[in-house]
Amino acid sequence: MSKITMKNLFSGSLRSRQTAVKIISVVLFVSIFAFVFYQGTKTSVVVNADGKEQQISTHAKTVGDLLEDKGIIVTKYDKVTPSLNTEIVDGLTIDWEQAKDITILVDGKESNIWTTESKVKDILEEAKIDVTEHDQVSHALDAEVKSTDKIEVQKAFQLTLVDGNAKKQVWSTSTTVANFLKQQGIQLNEFDRVENKSDTLIKPNDQIKVVRVEKVTDVVEEPVDFAVETRSDSSLLKGKEKVVSEGEKGTVSRTYEIIKKNGKVVDKVLKSEEVVKEPKTKVVAVGSKVVTAAVSRGSQSTSEGKEFYVTATAYTPYCEGCSGTSASGIDLRGSSNLKVIAVDPNLIPLGTKVWVEGYGNAIAGDTGGAIKGNKIDVLVQSKSQAKNWGRKKVRIRILD
Repeated sequence: MSKITMKNLFSGSLRSRQTAVKIISVVLFVSIFAFVFYQGTKTSVVVNADGKEQQISTHAKTVGDLLEDKGIIVTKYDKVTPSLNTEIVDGLTIDWEQAKDITILVDGKESNIWTTESKVKDILEEAKIDVTEHDQVSHALDAEVKSTDKIEVQKAFQLTLVDGNAKKQVWSTSTTVANFLKQQGIQLNEFDRVENKSDTLIKPNDQIKVVRVEKVTDVVEEPVDFAVETRSDSSLLKGKEKVVSEGEKGTVSRTYEIIKKNGKVVDKVLKSEEVVKEPKTKVVAVGSKVVTAAVSRGSQSTSEGKEFYVTATAYTPYCEGCSGTSASGIDLRGSSNLKVIAVDPNLIPLGTKVWVEGYGNAIAGDTGGAIKGNKIDVLVQSKSQAKNWGRKKVRIRILD
C-alpha cells in the first residue's frame, strides 16, 4: 500500500507540473502575441522637436495626444505643424518649435514677446516694430538671438546741422552732441567751436551749430596821406591860396591778423607796420594882402599907365545868386559909391587900381565865370543902371 501510495503521489505531482508548464506557456504565448499585435498596430511618425528629429511609433490618435504622451507641454505661443487636432497617420512628420521670451527695448521702453522666430528682423516684425535704415539696433537684423538676449532699438529722428555756412537736415538717434558730431564725421579745427554743449543729449528738431573760425595773417600796402603846410604870403590877396609844392602820398606796409567766422571777417587787428615810402608835405601859400576899395572922386587918373580897350558890361551886388562879397573880400553892398570891376586875373591881377573910360577910377576886386580875356564887368547899384550901361567897348588904363 505504501508503494501504491507513493506511486500515485509521484504521478499526481508530475501531472501538476506539466499542467503548470502548459499554463505558463499559454500565458507567455498570449503575452508575446499581444505584444507583437500591439506593436504591430502602432503608427510610425517623425517628431522634430526644436530641431532634434526622432522616429516614434505610437497609438496616439492626434498630434496633441502624441506630444502629451511624450511629456511635451505645448503653450499657445509654440508653433506645431500640423495642428494639434491633426489625426496621426503613418509617416507623418510633426514639427514643434518652442516659443522663447524675448525682451525688446525701444528708446528705453521695455516690452516682451513670446515668439518662435529666431532672427532679429523677424522678431521685430512680429512685434510690429518698424525699423528704418537710420535706426540703431543692438544686433544685426539677420542675427539669431536666444531667449536670454535683449534687442535694443533706438529710433532715429531728424534735426538740423549747421556747419559753417552749410545747412542740412540729418537723421540721428538720441545721443550726445559730441557723439553726434563724431557719427557725422565733423572734424573741428583749432579755432572752430560748437555752440551746443558737447554732453547735451540731442532731441528731435534740435539745431547743432558748428562755427568755423579762421585766423589768417594779411600783409597789405596802404597809402599814407601827406601833411599840408600853410605859409602866409603878403603878395596874395587875403583869402587866396596858391600851391607852392604839391604833396605826395606815402606808402606803409601793414600786417593784420584777421579773424573770420564762417568766412566773414569779424575782427581785424593791426600787428605791425613799416613805412615803405615817406609822404611829401604839400606847401600852400595863403594870401594876407588886404585890398581897400576907394571911393571915386573924379573921372581922370592922376598918373599914366598901360592902356588898352576892353568890352565892358555891368552888374549889381544884388544880382540873383550874388553873395554881396567880391572874390577879393570887398563888401560890395557897403557903400553906393564903390568903384569895383570884375576882371580876368590872368590879364589884370586882383587888387590892381585902374581907370575905366566912362566909369572912373576903380579897383580890380572881383571875378566872374564869363569874364575872360579883354572883358570886364563894372559894379553899379541898380538893375536900371546896369541896363543903361549895356555892353560897350571902353578904354582902360592901369594905374599901378
